Amino acid sequence: MSGLRAAMGNSQKKGPGHGEGGGPHSQPGTPGYKRSHGNNTANSKDVQGKSSAVNGTLPAGKSQDEPQGSGPVHSGTAGASCNLDAPCGALPPPLARLKNEGNMLFKNGQFGDALEKYTQAIDGCIEAGIDSPEDLCILYSNRAACYLKDGNSADCIQDCTRALELRPFSLKPLLRRAMAYETLERYRKAYADYKTVLQIDNSVQAAQDSVHRITKMLIEQDGPDWREKLPEIPMVPLSAQQHRKDEPSAEILQARAARAEQERARKAEARFTLMKQEGSDLVNSGQFQGAADKYSKCLAIKPNECAIYTNRALCYLKLEGFAEAKRDCDSALQIEPNNKKAFYRRALAHKGLKDYLSASTDLQEVLQLDPNVQEAEQELEMVTSLLRESLLANSQGKVSLPKNA
Repeated sequence: MSGLRAAMGNSQKKGPGHGEGGGPHSQPGTPGYKRSHGNNTANSKDVQGKSSAVNGTLPAGKSQDEPQGSGPVHSGTAGASCNLDAPCGALPPPLARLKNEGNMLFKNGQFGDALEKYTQAIDGCIEAGIDSPEDLCILYSNRAACYLKDGNSADCIQDCTRALELRPFSLKPLLRRAMAYETLERYRKAYADYKTVLQIDNSVQAAQDSVHRITKMLIEQDGPDWREKLPEIPMVPLSAQQHRKDEPSAEILQARAARAEQERARKAEARFTLMKQEGSDLVNSGQFQGAADKYSKCLAIKPNECAIYTNRALCYLKLEGFAEAKRDCDSALQIEPNNKKAFYRRALAHKGLKDYLSASTDLQEVLQLDPNVQEAEQELEMVTSLLRESLLANSQGKVSLPKNA
């Protein structure tokens, strides 16, 4: 366990790191330091510039270069704010602190120092036999990010591959490995990794841009049969696919709801206008039942439309549905208490129900609202006559009854 104790201590000793064609590290992070990995120096091509060309943002708003598992930190280092003793997955506190220190250093741009912290944490996990693939995957991926920033694409690829062996289809290791392959001009492998990233989450802009760019390169390099020379692109299982979308703001949601409501209202108004016109056409052709049905559909859309109640009341009068006509006129008068048409048609409904007194009262209301309605005057004369006859008939009926009845 001596290695674990060393990893958990404050030692800053630089450890060796070997990648594809690479040699040992020497003082990364110090001024004037340069790496000399056989494959890398020939193909570095201004790594920072190349990296910036393929950098993008992940859907959650994090850069793919940001270390995984990083959170708010509190320390005395300028520009950082993180809790160095915050728990990290299944890592024991000393190893969690090493990881947190690495995250803080990475955020401050001290990639060489961050690399050594992640290395100590990885060595500590291995020596202590900590069985946590997720934590080790993150540590390898974070160290790979340091290698990528430091221009060491070969070791970046190696660490990303280790991370993916521990946690297949992890997004950040795949993206970092793709960037490292592209830096080394291994475009076919870069293309395969970028396409795998997009299977996992098709909103990663960096992968989308890189696929377009590399496709052009591969066509130039390999001709029309370039796809046949690609390595196999794995099928990502549904369980590994992510469908993360930025949640819209409350204002956007309200605007969407308002637009949807306006569209519903517009469609409802169009249906209402159509049904009302069809009802009027049916009335003009004497098809009163069909017209009543159309007006019923209008009221299902606009239940407080006074004119539709009086229109349907007319249909019911024509069909001798006097009770229904009265009910519709009652509804219309609740909406518009001084509606002449509703009073007049209710008077006709009362007349049909032989309630001449109520009919007379409604007709008088019509004439009080508008003395010039001749139809109301004529109906009032007729209803008054019918009322007299009814009263007389009732009176004679009472007189003729036997006393002992």
